[in-house]
Amino acid sequence: MKKSTLLAVLSSLIITTPALAQDDDHGFKHNVIGVFIGKTKSDYSHKASYGLEYEYRFDQTWGAGAVYEKTPEAHDDHHGHYDDISVALVSGYYHYNLLRIGLGFGQEKIHGSHSYTESLVRTSVAYDFHITEHIGIAPAFSLDAVDGHTAKIYGIAINYIF
Repeated sequence: MKKSTLLAVLSSLIITTPALAQDDDHGFKHNVIGVFIGKTKSDYSHKASYGLEYEYRFDQTWGAGAVYEKTPEAHDDHHGHYDDISVALVSGYYHYNLLRIGLGFGQEKIHGSHSYTESLVRTSVAYDFHITEHIGIAPAFSLDAVDGHTAKIYGIAINYIF
């Protein structure tokens, strides 16, 4: 998935938000934008990761969104160099009280002199703590399946809810 596709998906979700909102929600907030900070552990490394997340909540139970994450110097090219990895995906979410379970599909890009992309599938779980009506913190854990390998991503997202 190219960055332009991810940006198009995010833009369409944000633009259509007012049209999809329902009057009977009684203050229910449909949009969640988050900043993620954490670690990615793979066969090759254990490095810091950071990213942006967006989710549009259709109702109290279901949502859809997009994620972009970057892990600098996480891929060993076996020649003494480490290349950055970025992940872009779209995901569906199921909410049960404060628990959020996700399934997403996208691409992982290995940057560097011999850059390439591979398809990935992400499963995720997070627990959403609401600090205020508009601010939340969500410890999260994800598993990325890429080309027969699995990466573990864990950290925390700071969310703005509107």
